[in-house]
Amino acid sequence: MSAETLAVLRHPGVLAVFGALIGSFLNVVIHRVPLRISLSTPPSRCPKCKKPVAPWDNIPIVSWLILRGKCRHCRKVISIRYPLVEAATAGLFALAGATVSNPIALAFTLAFLAAMVVVTFIDLDHMIIPDLITLPGTAIGLAAAFIGAAVEPRQALIGILVGAGGLLAVAMGYRAATGRDGLGGGDVKLLGMVGAFLGPAGAFLTIMIGSFAGTLYACLFLLRAGEGRTAELPFGTFLAPGAVIVLFWGPRIVEVYWGLFS
Repeated sequence: MSAETLAVLRHPGVLAVFGALIGSFLNVVIHRVPLRISLSTPPSRCPKCKKPVAPWDNIPIVSWLILRGKCRHCRKVISIRYPLVEAATAGLFALAGATVSNPIALAFTLAFLAAMVVVTFIDLDHMIIPDLITLPGTAIGLAAAFIGAAVEPRQALIGILVGAGGLLAVAMGYRAATGRDGLGGGDVKLLGMVGAFLGPAGAFLTIMIGSFAGTLYACLFLLRAGEGRTAELPFGTFLAPGAVIVLFWGPRIVEVYWGLFS
């Protein structure tokens, strides 16, 4: 593939369109994987009237806007989440194209971003993080490290230990202190995947950001709503966006943090 073709393919605008298309597929993954439904059959259909969605009604973002967020057949409301997932994926892919120059590293970065979008919404809806995402994701992160498209292999292996092992230690400590499970195995495996891609420092910073965001959410919403301290929190919904923040701005965050003490 020529350099000119690669330059076109990694252009942020091209990747935004590609991201919107991938985001449309991620909506299917988010909906069907927790329910153990095939990703290929049945074809896309309205969740209310069950009628198939025509190809011209399945254009990412655009079709939802044209139909004003309603099914063409039954006129029931279609959740705004569908175009939001497509738009978010488009934006993340465009940002990756603007910041990652190596085309091989870019491909792995896009896969990582897609996985983080899926984890965010599945955990939000079902309080689970499927092994189908995290275990292959960890293997892909290691593969990226060993072909020089991510952190060094040693850093990837240590990252898995720091991410998964660190969170597992926290979970075991919480259970010993309270007698209750505070973290699920999916969170531990997710941090293993994050560590494979981002290394030990990235995994640690992801835990810090996710913990801060989760604690802030609990204080602002759960306690105010009277759900108390025992309310369950979809931790992956905070960890996955935290990993995305670390991917793009991790070194800058560390730089600013240490600058506060210098």
